[in-house]
Amino acid sequence: MDSRHGSGMDHPDTPPSSRRNRPARTPLLSPLTRRILAVNLIAPLLLLVGLLYLDEYEQALLSTETEALRVQGELIAAAVGEGAVSADLAELQNSNLPIPHHTLKPEPAQSMVRRLSELAGIRVRLFDTNGLLVADSRRLTGPGGAVQVEDLAPPSTPSMMHDLRDAYVWAARRLNHAPLPQYHERLDQAAGDYEEVALALDAGMPATALRRLNGDARMLSAAVPVSFYKQVVGAIMVSRNDDSVTESLFEVRMTILRLFIGTLAVTTLLSIYLARAIARPVSLLALAAVRVRQRRGQQTTIPDLSYRNDEIGDLSTSLRDMTQALWQRMDAIERFAADVAHEIKNPLTSIRSAVETVTRLKDPDKQQRLLTIVQDDVGRLDRLISDISDASRLDAELSRSEAADVDLRPLLETLADIYASAVPDPEDEPDPEADVPPPGPLVLSLPQDGQPLIIRGMPDRLVQVLRNLIGNAISFSPDPGSIRLSAARSNDTVILTVEDCGPGLPPGKEEAIFDRFYSERPSTEKFGAHSGLGLSISRQIVENHGGSIRARNRLNEDGTVLGACFTVTLPAAAAVASTTKSLTGRPRHGQRSES
Repeated sequence: MDSRHGSGMDHPDTPPSSRRNRPARTPLLSPLTRRILAVNLIAPLLLLVGLLYLDEYEQALLSTETEALRVQGELIAAAVGEGAVSADLAELQNSNLPIPHHTLKPEPAQSMVRRLSELAGIRVRLFDTNGLLVADSRRLTGPGGAVQVEDLAPPSTPSMMHDLRDAYVWAARRLNHAPLPQYHERLDQAAGDYEEVALALDAGMPATALRRLNGDARMLSAAVPVSFYKQVVGAIMVSRNDDSVTESLFEVRMTILRLFIGTLAVTTLLSIYLARAIARPVSLLALAAVRVRQRRGQQTTIPDLSYRNDEIGDLSTSLRDMTQALWQRMDAIERFAADVAHEIKNPLTSIRSAVETVTRLKDPDKQQRLLTIVQDDVGRLDRLISDISDASRLDAELSRSEAADVDLRPLLETLADIYASAVPDPEDEPDPEADVPPPGPLVLSLPQDGQPLIIRGMPDRLVQVLRNLIGNAISFSPDPGSIRLSAARSNDTVILTVEDCGPGLPPGKEEAIFDRFYSERPSTEKFGAHSGLGLSISRQIVENHGGSIRARNRLNEDGTVLGACFTVTLPAAAAVASTTKSLTGRPRHGQRSES
């Protein structure tokens, strides 16, 4: 019988000669690390940029400071109204005369303004109802005239924190460039120079203002009317710069900046760790794949990262399985080449021996017998080369062909009709030169319940398997002997059986008959009529369809061999769809690949 064990006759793709061996790159930060860092640092960087835009918080601070200025101004205005107005309130209360026009007294007003401004830490200016400046906490009057007093900045040692604060103030002012009126102070100040003071004098109500000083500073001011007995006698203007607001904003931003730096450090470290957890094993897998491609011995293995239980672990497992399959395929190719050389060498040796002998013989009959041997060996060699060529192309054809739904019922019926038409007439004389005996009757048995026998595969190759099994059954069956072909559905599989009435299989050879070039033929058959690849090719086709093929002897109750039985099990079409098995010709587990 013909045999073969294994599937896979496709040649592994060899890399093009133009492909260069790329050395493993080990930069400080791999491209993958840089990409992960870029993505993970977007949010912290946006937080950093947002530090310069605390508008709502800044406006709240400004509003609070302005309100505090207004309250301080009201307190100072109340004090000035009680102690620096030219009138006697008790005399007015006991008099029925109309209230005269009262004015501010400059000397007590200046003294009160100076003392109260020192206590509050702000600048205070007092204007009368005519808009003239009566008192200024920064202007001292003496025998030598008026002197302008300016507060000096506290002594400080230059430091990086001060430089950082100055840089922050500069950047914040440039980004938050809301237009503010510029503060100008004339030597002869008047109420008309300040809108809030004019409003306090004219409308008798408090008012505030925000102005820009030279540089990056701003000035907060509030004006409050000075009233004496429900009569506006002047206006108090209190002002200060926004250093406290700027300092508060700076402290808030520094706190956020510290959090940002901590977050940035943690994010960077985690990103680098994540990138290395991905990039390093991938680099190891790539380097191992390069070593395998360079064929540096079969000891080269792919790192086993299956313990990771993630996609990289799955990739490692797949690469290891693929590499193992490639080595098995290469070993199978080497064994196949050795087997082919051995099988071809036998007829060549016979031909050479016959040719060398025929030249020395003088007897024409002996020469003719040797020439007949040469002719038989040439035919055997031609048949062997043809079968080897078919077997070599089979794997590639199976991988390229598209599978389709195949209904085995009409296919088996057609096959039975073909063999029925080939059965010779009993009255005809048998051909003594035939390589195989004529076919006996073929009995077809199909399910009577109309159960579908649909599989997914290639009908031409399935017919090749069945013809090979039926041909083997015919060659081993006695003349006349019947062949039984049956099909049945079992759960998610379709089972095909071919039974003969021959001598059966040699004990212990149930698997060996599927080895390539294994041949166990009837003694009556002409030597060399078969190459020993038929069953091997059949197993390859069946396993590429996701099925299996096995052989056994049919026994009666007393253990007598009734014949051989070959069983082909194929997945039904629905089972193939649910498990998405592909007909790619790749080796199965525990199966040798041949070419």
